[in-house]
Amino acid sequence: MTESSATEPAPPPGSEQPDMWESSEPPQDPLAGTRASKAWVAIIVFALILVLLLIFVLQNTRKVPVTYLGLEGTLPLAVAMLLSAVAGVLLTAIAGTLRILQLRRRVRKGQRI
Repeated sequence: MTESSATEPAPPPGSEQPDMWESSEPPQDPLAGTRASKAWVAIIVFALILVLLLIFVLQNTRKVPVTYLGLEGTLPLAVAMLLSAVAGVLLTAIAGTLRILQLRRRVRKGQRI
């Protein structure tokens, strides 16, 4: 027997403490972003975009004639531009949604075969 094993009693089974340097998990960074911090950043970015949008609307209040499918009227320039941008976003979202549904349908049919 070696001298060190004779002087130190063996720990009871199951009571061994893991070495903090031998952890299988990487150490957590205390400065890493949490969901709350990411939400806070998103809120700040959204607020800045809204401020820029408000400035755009306030600077473009001149009325312009608008004609659409036989309907005629006048709108502030900013409102007309924002409505056209929203319509573009909606058309893009519809096209993207239809493509996603098409791909999902193909995957389901492929799995049933």
